[in-house]
Amino acid sequence: MKRAPSSGTLAVLMATLNGAAFLEEQLASIAGQTYPDIDLWVSDDGSTDATIAILQQWAKRWTKGRVVLLQGPGAGRAENFRALISHPELRAEYFAFANQDDIWEPEKLATSIQWIEHNAFAVASVFCSRKLKIAQNGAVAGSSPLYQRPAEFRNALVQNIASGNTMLFNRTAQQLLAESCRNVEFSSHDWWLYLIVTGAGGVVHFDPQPLVRERQPNQRDGWQGQLAAARAMLPARFADQADRNIQGLVRNTELLTGDARKICDLYWKVRSDNFIRRILALHQSGVYRQTVLGQVGLYLAAMFGRL
Repeated sequence: MKRAPSSGTLAVLMATLNGAAFLEEQLASIAGQTYPDIDLWVSDDGSTDATIAILQQWAKRWTKGRVVLLQGPGAGRAENFRALISHPELRAEYFAFANQDDIWEPEKLATSIQWIEHNAFAVASVFCSRKLKIAQNGAVAGSSPLYQRPAEFRNALVQNIASGNTMLFNRTAQQLLAESCRNVEFSSHDWWLYLIVTGAGGVVHFDPQPLVRERQPNQRDGWQGQLAAARAMLPARFADQADRNIQGLVRNTELLTGDARKICDLYWKVRSDNFIRRILALHQSGVYRQTVLGQVGLYLAAMFGRL
């Protein structure tokens, strides 16, 4: 089902903490969007630099909508975004997550909305995309992977391909997200959105066009960056995130489709049954990662009980 392009309000949700160094550049890129109606919701988690002063100055000259500045819960980035998502006064037709130090391409929001309205506006829908990686000085340093397999629940259970700073989602998805996270302490707001939308029968589209320039911290350069990336993929760390995701899905079973529930049941066997049944359940579930190496790693993890 398709419809004409929307002129509805969009709410950008930004969680900040001591982001003064690059915040001006990010806010300028949001103000420079071709989409006209943008409310900016910012939850600050206790900045001690000039972040608040910068936000207050921008609030005075913001012309696309209104700026709402909130005091964050002070419990980490995930909880800061959770507070934004669940805010009782949050109203818009579309929503987008934002980092405090990125740069958005001018057509980011318009492109995202156009895809949803021409393809899937009637259901919970999320648009996400590739991103360019930039150094501290703004120089392009590479790009994120180009994922080509479908963005669906079978993938979301074991991999997050939807980076929060590229995400734009409609009101139906926001309502689903807000309802599902009331009693769920997720470790990653973007992974949880990917999970709950696909699990509830919604649509997630991964676009190959980079629409965000993501600034890379200095420590990610060289061998230190490789080490940090490797640590993020350690079985124990992945298992901890997977545990939180599974617990969240169990608490929101009523929101899932029948097919998603069956997949969850099989995936639970992969994580708890004996060797032979783990492999059989993994095959039956159809759960997958995006690359051949990732899929091999998935089966190895299942074999050794590390999922």
